[in-house]
Amino acid sequence: MFLGKKKFKLAAFLAGGFLACSMLTGCGGDSAGGGGSANADEIVVGSNFELTGNHAQYGSNAAQGFKLAVQEVNDKGGVNGKKIKIVDADSKSDAAESVNSATKLISDNKVVAMVGPAVTASVIAESQVAADNKVPVIAPAATNPDVTVENGDVKPFIFRACFIDPQQSEVMAQFAAKDLNAKTAVLYIDSSSDYSKSLGKIFKEKFETAGGKVLMEEFFVAKDQDFKATLTKLQSANADVMFVPAYYEEVGKIVKQARELGINSIILGTDGWDDTKVVEIAGKDALNNTFFCTHYFEGDAEVQDFINAYKKAYDNDPNVFAALGYDAGKMLVNAIERGGDTSEKIRDNIESIKDLKVGTGTITMDAKTHNPIKGIVVIENKNGARELRTKIAPEG
Repeated sequence: MFLGKKKFKLAAFLAGGFLACSMLTGCGGDSAGGGGSANADEIVVGSNFELTGNHAQYGSNAAQGFKLAVQEVNDKGGVNGKKIKIVDADSKSDAAESVNSATKLISDNKVVAMVGPAVTASVIAESQVAADNKVPVIAPAATNPDVTVENGDVKPFIFRACFIDPQQSEVMAQFAAKDLNAKTAVLYIDSSSDYSKSLGKIFKEKFETAGGKVLMEEFFVAKDQDFKATLTKLQSANADVMFVPAYYEEVGKIVKQARELGINSIILGTDGWDDTKVVEIAGKDALNNTFFCTHYFEGDAEVQDFINAYKKAYDNDPNVFAALGYDAGKMLVNAIERGGDTSEKIRDNIESIKDLKVGTGTITMDAKTHNPIKGIVVIENKNGARELRTKIAPEG
């Protein structure tokens, strides 16, 4: 999400000589410290998430979701009499550090699979280490297509639990053009985020293919606080909709300041909006007339087991990163349960996942792309609550 492709490769190269990483405790009472191979009663897996740094809020939530999925199977006795032991590493919100921690998880802790990091840049950086050692990785929330496919070829050991950027942008472009009858749009993009730039590029293509016209594109940088000058420029275009594919911290401030300027038009977003904190930041009234797509709707009956389990474990509502971390954990557990006692067997079993019930619904793995086939929902923010506007069934 946050680095260009050349920078991914450079980060991975530079990290080759440095193996510093932070090892924390494991999940569910299983000791996770120290190196060495697993004993006969354990299956050792790695958790390689952003626990510190700029993306810690995403990585920490995803790690909690992952641990919950493992905790559930361990509480039932584990898999074939073996407990799944998680070894934690901190990728420190840095692509090079994700390589360091992945290398140490594999070399020192002998993990048979890894989950994480949360963001695209760090997953792509670690993917060569995973491939060289034939250790499968499940990326919970990295939505850039390059995570699993490079130059048209699928990366054999890299999988994801989320849908990809082109799907999100196409859904929102079609929603704008067909459901909202929008003819014109403006884009407000986070120039520091590959996630945001990719989503903006594809939205423009799909919206204009559907007959719409993008009148203006403007940019901000993550952690900006004052957006009013640029919003005033966007306001002058008098567009039907504004597309803001970014994360909830900036989104909340952008929406709040847009409404303060008198911008009452529809504002659209993607799964980066999916956190209850966006209401705290923007205010419930400001969020009226906004829509975003995401992975599940909390009112659906099929996601209640996950939501209730997460609330019980952590005493707060899950956000989308927690849900996708849980999905990745369920995928890994399923692969182990189906005879995955080695890295390569786990890899093969992830690739053959079919109709697996996870936290956000049901998924099947596309063996050609290593992307899950899953549904997308469009949510409307209304008076501080979230309502399901439409659900798009999975294709394939």
